[in-house]
Amino acid sequence: MSRQALVIVDFQNDYLPDGRMPLEGIQEAIDQASTLLAATRLADIPVVHVRHEFAADDAPFFAPGTAGAAIIDALGPEPHERVFLKRHPNAFRDTGLHAFLGGEEIKSLLIIGAMSHVCIDATVRAAVDLGYDVTVAHDAVATRALTFGETTVPATHVHAAFMSALAFAYAHVVRVQDLLRADK
Repeated sequence: MSRQALVIVDFQNDYLPDGRMPLEGIQEAIDQASTLLAATRLADIPVVHVRHEFAADDAPFFAPGTAGAAIIDALGPEPHERVFLKRHPNAFRDTGLHAFLGGEEIKSLLIIGAMSHVCIDATVRAAVDLGYDVTVAHDAVATRALTFGETTVPATHVHAAFMSALAFAYAHVVRVQDLLRADK
């Protein structure tokens, strides 16, 4: 079996209800992510955190140096866990993430975080293109409603569309509880 890592993408304060870009279902995703993170740490599986910051101080959210750009306390890194800063949706682009994982001989990734339709989608697809076996814990991922023309797409539909697309050709898409049952 290949060595696995948990990659936590963009669970940051601006996605909370009082943040600059609140997501629907964020608390439920945080709760599931917390459960998975605790189990991962107990199993001594490496944990990697990825945090987004836009380059401009006037960014609509995740502005450099703001509290909104900080990782949510409930999912914060322990001192030995790596944190990568990204400026693009794909967590591998212009970061040291791929080199770090390669150095640790990690071939399998468990990915959680936000948002389903942007950074999770981009990161999962890039990971597969780089040769990783990827699993997404879909109930530890959050998103928001989107508008296309005059159509508003509810967050649950956005999430379902992106998770189903990833499950079709890129990743194993499962619930946190199913992952935890499989480890027993």
